[in-house]
This record gives sequence, structure tokens and C-alpha cells, in this order.
Amino acid sequence: MERTRRGQYRLRLPPQEREILRSLPRQLRELLGTSDPALRRLFPPAYEDDPERQAEYEGLVSPELTRDRLDTLAIVERTIDSSKLTEEEITAWLGALNDLRLVLGTRLDVTEEMYEEGLPEDDPRSPAFALFAYLGWLEEQIVEAMASGLPRGEGTGPG
Repeated sequence: MERTRRGQYRLRLPPQEREILRSLPRQLRELLGTSDPALRRLFPPAYEDDPERQAEYEGLVSPELTRDRLDTLAIVERTIDSSKLTEEEITAWLGALNDLRLVLGTRLDVTEEMYEEGLPEDDPRSPAFALFAYLGWLEEQIVEAMASGLPRGEGTGPG
């Protein structure tokens, strides 16, 4: 992933990786319409100890958050075979990848130790964890490409 001089982003993914990524937005879209506990990280409770206020909060924010996520997933699906992405598209990719990682990480109950050491190959969660790690790597590539377009100099470093 790299930023072009024209402000677009070159998306260089092998066909196998595009095929893996192609199915993920649909899976997340289907999950968004449920009360699956894996969605907890996407819709964290604001009033955990007050069910009435929590229900009111969810009624206010959940429809808009869900709609935004569905729009993001649609952009990823529309651009999965693209070789270049606009700023809006790359931002959508970053959001979708982050959402996918949050849901997958919740399902896998990823711990710091697991993240650092990985899983044994014979662990049944190993393929899903490999996908989790790949999505994290891809997110990192996007962030680095986006950061390369930021102005350098004053105010960009510590101090």
C-alpha cells in the first residue's frame, strides 16, 4: 500500500488475499443485524448498570452507527478489485478492517499473550487467528500509507 502523488492509494493485493477479503464484508453485514455478543466491541454499552438508559442510548446511536458501518462495507465490496483507492475509499477500508478485527478478536478472546506468541498450528482457532493477524498487518499498511501524506515538520512530533 502506498500513496500516489495524486493523493490516491495504490492497492497491491494478490488475488488470493482479495478472495479472502471479498467474503468478509458480507459476513460482517449479516452479523450486524443480530445481537451477537461479538459485536460488543463495535457497540460498547454506555450505561451498563442502567438497562433503561442503555436501551434509550442504543435506540439513538445504533441505527446511525450501523448505517455508517454498512456504507463502509459497501465501499470495500465495490473497490475490492481496484488497484487504486481514493482518500474516502481507503478510510472506509481502514474502518471496515478495524471492525472486522474487533469482532474476530472478540470471538477469539484474544489476549496480549496470544497476540505476542500466536497460537499453535494444531489449535482449531489458528486459521481465524492468522486472519486476525493479517487484518492487523493490512491496517498497519494503510495507516502508514495515509501518514505518508501528512505534512512533516512543526507539530508532528513529541514535545
